[in-house]
This record gives sequence, structure tokens and C-alpha cells, in this order.
Amino acid sequence: MIARATGTDLAALVEIERLCFGADAWSETLVRAELDALSRSVLVAREESVVVGYASVMATGDLADLQRVAVRPDRRGRGYGRRLLDEAMRVATLGGADRILLEVAADNGPAIALYRAAGFEELDRRVGYYGAGRDALVLRVDLDAR
Repeated sequence: MIARATGTDLAALVEIERLCFGADAWSETLVRAELDALSRSVLVAREESVVVGYASVMATGDLADLQRVAVRPDRRGRGYGRRLLDEAMRVATLGGADRILLEVAADNGPAIALYRAAGFEELDRRVGYYGAGRDALVLRVDLDAR
């Protein structure tokens, strides 16, 4: 089930950050700010009552920015990432966006495959975006074309 995140999901989101991003994980303060920001829609995937993944999308006018899609490593491969991504795109469309941008680590094959399967195309490469030797791909999808 995909639903809007609430403050009671904070600990689970922080744990998912730690599991998925390690040293690059957002702090509890940053995750809380994401939940509180009016321009953000934070979504959670639940397996029974357990939060197994989340997505955050920022919509400002006709452009949305996908901030995060993260699924607990022990729950990957079950379609949660795709469902979160689809719902984030739906929410962005309802908010008036006609396209979404995102950055993804160039070496993150599973995430890139997820985004390409959803219609995202590469716009640019940001050399060293995630630190020395860690480039980012900038991807975009036109929501009108979906």
C-alpha cells in the first residue's frame, strides 16, 4: 500500500535512509524537514504495517524534482520502487507538473533501470556530483507523454 507519510513514520524513514544511503543518508533533521515542507509530497510503501520504502517529490509549478526513492534492501525486487515512483509522478501531475527531473548516481544500475522503464531519459551528466569519481545522471520524464 502507498500512502502519504506522517510524522509517525519519521523513525522508519531515517532507518531506510541509513540502510540505503549509508554515509550519504539524510539526517533525522533533513528527513523531518522533508516531511514538513509544503512543497514536498512524501509517500511511504507499507508491507502490512511496516514502512518498507519511501519517495519524496517536490513540485513547483510545471516542474517537479524527484528527491528520493528508497526501498529497504531486504524488500527490493517486489515492485515497491515502481509503485512509489508511479505514485510520485501521479502526485506531481495533480500538483500541476508536466515534467520531472532527478539526479541518480551513474553507477546505480538498478535505479537507472527503474527510471528508464518509467520513461525517463538522460539529459546531462554531472561530473563529481556525489564526490570525486561519482557522477550523477540528470534524467527527465515528460508527464504529458505518459
